[in-house]
Amino acid sequence: MPELPEVEALRDFLTEHLTGREIVRVLPVAISVLKTYDPPLTALEGHRVAAVHRHGKFLDVETAGGPHLVTHLARAGWLHWKDSLPSGLPKPGKGPLALRVALETGAGFDLTEAGTQKRLAVYVVADPRQVPGVARLGPDPLAADFDEARFAALLDGERRQLKGALRDQSLIAGVGNAYSDEILHAAKMSPFKLAASLTDEETARLYAALRDTLTEAVERSRGIAAGRLKAEKKSGLRVHGRTGEPCPVCGDTIREVSFSDSSLQYCPTCQTGGKPLADRRMSRLLK
Repeated sequence: MPELPEVEALRDFLTEHLTGREIVRVLPVAISVLKTYDPPLTALEGHRVAAVHRHGKFLDVETAGGPHLVTHLARAGWLHWKDSLPSGLPKPGKGPLALRVALETGAGFDLTEAGTQKRLAVYVVADPRQVPGVARLGPDPLAADFDEARFAALLDGERRQLKGALRDQSLIAGVGNAYSDEILHAAKMSPFKLAASLTDEETARLYAALRDTLTEAVERSRGIAAGRLKAEKKSGLRVHGRTGEPCPVCGDTIREVSFSDSSLQYCPTCQTGGKPLADRRMSRLLK
């Protein structure tokens, strides 16, 4: 799933390629991705792009005098830029294409979604806060006013484990499964540690890991073409998705805990005092 760094890089890319250009056609291919109906998609046509914003993991294309096109790429969605869009109309039901946006220049972008679980979402709204997922977002962890005191206040009394707390979009916007693993590894903390149990020193360490990990990932992604961002994300991860590989810090073997629809990765030496975390799902498979 694209997370804050990748969506921020897409925002940068689209700011350069869309701003000032006129949208001439918006073609829905998979109707299921469209989550609003008023205003219609056609309300975007004839308007120039004024700006591109990011709200957590949401992309927001703002038009001058028209509505916003807000997109959440979900787990398997992606944006593909094309300097020259194919001629002719795309055929519904053929392949992963979900939506096409065409500009006056002949360029534009496609939104696609692989797999059978269709969760990619597109909204056309007068104000991005009309999108429920945007309205409930917590603060952006890279915002200038997101300081250590504000972070500590968010965690104060938080009874959940750190992994779940970091992924909660209503607590902190933009962090998902991959970067929560990376942040906790950098902070040398167990994903199962309770957020409310952190000392002042641990809170400061987690805050620094949060900001540094996301900032470094954004910098790695900046200037990279949209089509290469997924590969850049994977190459920059130290523990997430690297089960069985050596930890780049201490050399211990990276372990995994599996859940019904996801998994987390961690280093026992760096994060849990050398003790592997219980993984009931894997234990059942090994019996």
